[in-house]
Amino acid sequence: MAICFFREWLDFYLADKEMNTNERFFSGIILVVGSILWIIFVPLAYLELLKFHKKNKKLIEFMMDNNSIYEK
Repeated sequence: MAICFFREWLDFYLADKEMNTNERFFSGIILVVGSILWIIFVPLAYLELLKFHKKNKKLIEFMMDNNSIYEK
């Protein structure tokens, strides 16, 4: 995902012809930092989601069971 994210934003970055040198420099830095942080924070967010699901498993199952009653 990080590669796809980087590739798409790089295309936007290169296509923008209205940026001056300073804007292009800071945009390049933000692009690189954002891509690096993406690699770090997405797995951490997924682990938090798994921890939340494990902690609230009974409540989630209860809500899913009650939701299936309304779908019928």
